[in-house]
Amino acid sequence: MDEFESLSHSRWECKYHVVFIPKCRRKALYASLRKHLGEVFRQLAQRKECEILEGHLMPDHVHMLIAIPPKHAVSQVVGYMKGKSAIHIARVYGERRRNFVGQSFWARGYFVSTVGRDEEMIRKYIRDQEKEDERLEQLKLT
Repeated sequence: MDEFESLSHSRWECKYHVVFIPKCRRKALYASLRKHLGEVFRQLAQRKECEILEGHLMPDHVHMLIAIPPKHAVSQVVGYMKGKSAIHIARVYGERRRNFVGQSFWARGYFVSTVGRDEEMIRKYIRDQEKEDERLEQLKLT
């Protein structure tokens, strides 16, 4: 998405770095849930006319670089994605495990930052986040 997008009366490039966590930052985003959730987020973003440009599901948080049209508020899109994904998690995984509680899967807040001209740096940060966490963990052990 290197070019500007268009709506009927505007041209835009609105990209955001968004991070949010599961409740109590529990490490619930592993195994089959982690693999499955990426596609769920992409479908939910598409329903709001948004596009996830880069994303990575860490064991205890979600990073994404998302393009959101200016006609949608960032808070509404993030709230929609968190709410609908929590309902999906509860339906798919709720019967197998008791600790998935539907709408209370995600913590209340989130972090958001506009991307601007630092897009490539943020894409690299999202891609390399897991490696960096492992490196920092190793430094703590020594």
